[in-house]
Amino acid sequence: MEVVANVASGSVGPDAPDEIARMLAQYGVSAEVHAPAPDELMDRLKASIEAGPDLLITLAGDGTVRAAAELCGPDGPTIAPLPGGTMNMLPHAVYGAVPWPEALRLALESGHERDLGGGCIEGHRFLCAAILGSPARFAAAREAVRERKLLLAWARAKRALRRAFTGRLRYRFDDRPPAKAEAVLLICPIASKVMRADDPALEAAALDVRGAGEVLRLGFNALVSDWRADPAVEGRSCKRALIRSAHPIPAILDGETVTLPAVTEVRFDPRVCRVLAPPPKDER
Repeated sequence: MEVVANVASGSVGPDAPDEIARMLAQYGVSAEVHAPAPDELMDRLKASIEAGPDLLITLAGDGTVRAAAELCGPDGPTIAPLPGGTMNMLPHAVYGAVPWPEALRLALESGHERDLGGGCIEGHRFLCAAILGSPARFAAAREAVRERKLLLAWARAKRALRRAFTGRLRYRFDDRPPAKAEAVLLICPIASKVMRADDPALEAAALDVRGAGEVLRLGFNALVSDWRADPAVEGRSCKRALIRSAHPIPAILDGETVTLPAVTEVRFDPRVCRVLAPPPKDER
């Protein structure tokens, strides 16, 4: 068993590697526990995976979890992704919104190997959600807020808002007729509130907002009810989506920002990787 902990990420802290080792020892499990420096993280991940462990435990942010999933693939080591970042999208989807020691306990006591489906997009994988289009431009403002640089966050948010409605997307879900929207949201089954974790498709939504007022309304609906009920949202499931734009497309994949080609294809992959997960709540 291999453990990779990014002590510089989110809420991990310098004592986490020793605490993980103590918890594993209580379950009679021995492991190689690594706490690499941030600039050595990817090399350490690759080395841990090449060691061929039965289980790779990660305690890090969403970007590290996504990298581990891509490196392991469907036939490599099973992953136990513990929440060690800020958003912790996949760990919360797998174990619930619990601290990492509780997630580790769930994995060790009730976890079983499960193929995890997700999205494949221009050589990238995402395991929870992808946002394509102008809302992704607000990611830089979000990062400034996380760093408590509020003036910088405000400046970035204003710049993103000015550019928010300058280039709509053309999209097509499976073989349905093409349409236009400001943004496209694709959610993997394990992170969806309306799909089963083993459903063989992505939840797809087109966000057709046309001004700042509609953005505010959509945000309000997301806070007080289900954003899917907002009239600006067209939702359905799909296995393949084709998105076109006149310019490269800003996107967020599991919390990480990327820029995609002006013509981008997204498809559902039923076996991105394997995770050690407790049974779904309706099976417990």
